[in-house]
Amino acid sequence: MEPARIALDLGAYLTRIGWTGDRRPAPTVETLRAAHRAHLTSIPFENLDPLLGSAPSLAVPDLEAKLVHGRRGGYCYEHNTLLTAALTALGFRVTGLTARVRVGAAPGAVRPRTHMLLLVGIPGEERRYAADVGFGSIGGLLEAVPLVADTEFHDGTRRHRYVREPYPEGLEDLWVFQAFLDGSWQDQYAFTREPFEASDYAVINWHVATNPRSPFQHTLHVQRTTPDRHLLLSGGTLIETRSDGSRKERELAENDQVLRVLAADFGIELPPGTVLPD
Repeated sequence: MEPARIALDLGAYLTRIGWTGDRRPAPTVETLRAAHRAHLTSIPFENLDPLLGSAPSLAVPDLEAKLVHGRRGGYCYEHNTLLTAALTALGFRVTGLTARVRVGAAPGAVRPRTHMLLLVGIPGEERRYAADVGFGSIGGLLEAVPLVADTEFHDGTRRHRYVREPYPEGLEDLWVFQAFLDGSWQDQYAFTREPFEASDYAVINWHVATNPRSPFQHTLHVQRTTPDRHLLLSGGTLIETRSDGSRKERELAENDQVLRVLAADFGIELPPGTVLPD
C-alpha cells in the first residue's frame, strides 16, 4: 500500500499509543496483538473533519500530525492507514481490504464497500491475521486475530468469529465478521480478500466525507475504547458501556458541554469557539 512507503516517526507513534515492547526481534504475533490493542485504546474514533466540512487527508505525514502529534482521532481510513505504516515499519506484511458494514442495515440490504480493514502477514507464518483499529464500534476487534472461519476468538473481553457466506455468481465466498453481543452472534461487516490500494481509499474517503447523504456529514460520532469501558458520543447522546455489560446514557444539551466532554473523556482538544452542527 502506497502510504506505508512514506516514513513514519515510529518512536513518536509508539509513544502516542503507550507501547513499550521490544521491537528489535523479528515481527511476532505477540507484537501485532499488543500494538493493535495499544493503538485502539489510545487513539479515539471520530468524524469531526467531515462534520466540519472537510475530507481528512490520508497522507502519512498528515495522519502523523493529526493522530500522533495533534492528539486527535479519525475514522477507519485514517486509523488503518496509520497502522499500516507502523506495522510495515515493524516488519509486517500488510494488505488493505474493504468491507460492507452490516451493523444497522436492513436484512438483505447491500451497502457499498466503505470500511477499511487490514490483512497482516508475519514472516515465517502461513496464516494471515485480520487487524482493524478503525471500526470504533463496541463490536470491533480489540486485538488482531487469525483469519480463519468458524472459530471463536476471545480478544480481551470481546468474542468474535468469522463465518463464510456464499457470494453470488460462484466467486469467492464472503468473510463475515461477527461479534457476540446481547446474547447472540451479530454481523458487523462482510468482505473478500481482494487487495485495495491507496488510490482506492482516496476515492472512498472522499465519498464518505463529502457525500451529502453520508451520516458522517451530519452527525457527530466519536468512540473510545479503554480497558474497562467503551464510550460512544452520537450526536448529543453520551453512552458508556462497562466491560460487565452495564450501561449509562446522558444527554449533552449545549455545544460547550460537548466540547468539554470531547476534551475530558475522549482526549480531543478543538480550537476555542468551535461550533459543532446541531
